[in-house]
Amino acid sequence: MNPAPEPRSLETSETEFARYYAPYAASGLLYPQREGSPLLEFSAGGRVLYLFDRCGPYAAPPGEARVVVHAILDLAHTEVLSQGEVLGQGGGEQSGGKAPEESLQVCGVSVVEGCGTVQYASRRTWVVQARLPFVLSDFGPLPPAEVGSWVRFRTLAPLHGFVLER
Repeated sequence: MNPAPEPRSLETSETEFARYYAPYAASGLLYPQREGSPLLEFSAGGRVLYLFDRCGPYAAPPGEARVVVHAILDLAHTEVLSQGEVLGQGGGEQSGGKAPEESLQVCGVSVVEGCGTVQYASRRTWVVQARLPFVLSDFGPLPPAEVGSWVRFRTLAPLHGFVLER
């Protein structure tokens, strides 16, 4: 599923960005925010993520929520998997000769690394399903990938959260 044509910049406004990527929002649980904290504590896909709140302080009440999770990729730790790795024929250290599986590890307060399938791909943004959907971008072109490709990725801090209206 591809939304409307890709915006010219990574985001022109938080409202437009959230609306554009709403089809890829993760469903989960928002915990109460600490007074004065810009971080959202969001539980989804069996992980707790700390997201920089892009919707404004106190705009997201605790409870069930749909959140667009966005991050900038650490391209040095991001790769599109080869067909051999996807079929389990890669002998690489990371693949162990097995076909990839969706995975997600939290690496610090607001960094994740994972493996998943591309749900949407453009020149500067992928949406990757890795236990939950992530909108992953870079300011330059990303490695060539298409919908259905498997990718391994690592993000830079912080993860951003765009809470959708309930």
